[in-house]
Amino acid sequence: MNDQLGNPIIIGIVVIWRVVNTAKAVFNVDNYTEFLSIQTDAALRNIVRVYPYDVSNEDNEKSLRGSSQEVADKLKTEIQANVEVAGLEILEARITHLAYAPEIASVMLQRQQASAIIDARQMIVEGAVGMVEMALAKLNENDIVHLDEERKAAMVSNLLVVLCGNKDAQPIVNSGSLY
Repeated sequence: MNDQLGNPIIIGIVVIWRVVNTAKAVFNVDNYTEFLSIQTDAALRNIVRVYPYDVSNEDNEKSLRGSSQEVADKLKTEIQANVEVAGLEILEARITHLAYAPEIASVMLQRQQASAIIDARQMIVEGAVGMVEMALAKLNENDIVHLDEERKAAMVSNLLVVLCGNKDAQPIVNSGSLY
């Protein structure tokens, strides 16, 4: 099946049901178990195309992976509406398996990893900027050293490189003046 964004996905569900009206189950449909299977498939396709597999940001957007209870509730409601004529009651419907189709799974995994790296980098930069602000405030507060704007910019640059870099800092001994 394809999700809202057109990505091919593999999805499995379990439906727990019972016959509540035997007359409807026998006379309204030829084979109520086959009818249930067809209606379940139709409802699943309708629900899956409304949601993306996953969301990449925190917009409170619903997704198949992140909103499983809501998806299960909608699935149960839609299946129930479809099988009412056959005298069936849907007790529960939930997703048991959800994955990208094999042909796009590795690419989507790379996308998820890239998104995680970007989120981590953003957090690192936000923390580093906070630490730089704190360092400058402490230097001014304790009157340790007076920096002109150019030296302040050089210190900020050096601190950000050290704090945001993904390798250990290599010390450099400066034997002369900056000017």
